Amino acid sequence: MNISKETLKELIKKKLNKAGLSEEHAEGVADVLVHADVRGVHSHGAMRVEYYAERIAKGGMNTNPQFHFEKTGSNTAIFDGDNGAGHVAAKLAMDEAIQMAKEHGIGFVGVKRISHSGALSYFVQQAAQQEMIGISVCQSDPMVVPFGGAEPYYGTNPIAFAAPAENGEAIIFDMATTVQAWGKILHARSKREKIPPTWAVDQNGEATTDPFKVNALLPIAGPKGYGLMMMVDILSGILLGLPFGGKVSSMYHDLTEGRNLGQLHIVINPAFFTDLTTFKANISQTMTDLNEIKPAPGYDRVYYPGQRSSIRQKKNEENGIDIVDDVYQYLVSKDIHFNRYDQKDPFAK
Repeated sequence: MNISKETLKELIKKKLNKAGLSEEHAEGVADVLVHADVRGVHSHGAMRVEYYAERIAKGGMNTNPQFHFEKTGSNTAIFDGDNGAGHVAAKLAMDEAIQMAKEHGIGFVGVKRISHSGALSYFVQQAAQQEMIGISVCQSDPMVVPFGGAEPYYGTNPIAFAAPAENGEAIIFDMATTVQAWGKILHARSKREKIPPTWAVDQNGEATTDPFKVNALLPIAGPKGYGLMMMVDILSGILLGLPFGGKVSSMYHDLTEGRNLGQLHIVINPAFFTDLTTFKANISQTMTDLNEIKPAPGYDRVYYPGQRSSIRQKKNEENGIDIVDDVYQYLVSKDIHFNRYDQKDPFAK
């Protein structure tokens, strides 16, 4: 089903509002989900709505959170999300980090006690739109085998980065520290497609191409990805006094309880380190240089990180977004949820 960005946002907003979120918070979540879909990252888009609706309906997402922001230094702070919609809390926390960076050059905001917050690229884009560098990291529930291990311990623990360029452009990329984000597994299931054998393992620790047999994901680049996911867990969990590693709450185990997740935003103001105009020009030059590199055999061109998503965004904003039919039918239905996620394992089996 092809649908406009505006129509998709309205459908998501209405469904989440019906599930129990305030209109303001439902719109905030819809913004982040549509951002993911328009960039082609459907694993973090509208397909998440039914899960959120079920968690909201069962009390596992606070529909009337008392957000609390506390500065702990000139450029450090904690934003307590009170287990409300993570998308809304993370957006507000990034606004605070940006303001501190404007005043002091750097802003660090730890976001604690939130639910799932969606695609991190949304939040670092906020910084880039204010001519700042944005970095965001977030913990997630255990579903990745550590290098050399046979049991999951860390989550996909994503990292996002953005830097402003000239003419309102920016480099924006968002990556899991696994070979592939677990949401891609769900997307493959929804389309009944196989996955590459390098993404995940089954219950025996053997590589699998069947998304329904996935028992754990694999870290990107072996021990290097393993180290990165540990770093993210420390910065967004241990640093904020939250559960960490294997103790991070499951996305599906009990939808009546808040998740108490952590996220860390870092914003850097280039103007405190160099000439801003020159900085943006050099980012633009980096983008051009990378595009002009001779491609290797089998490749049409070299893209800078995140460029494919930016290209998809422009295309989808003009031509509409392709949404899986089942997801569309759910959004236009009168149902809030179908009780499909509670008490599932990390892969919603």
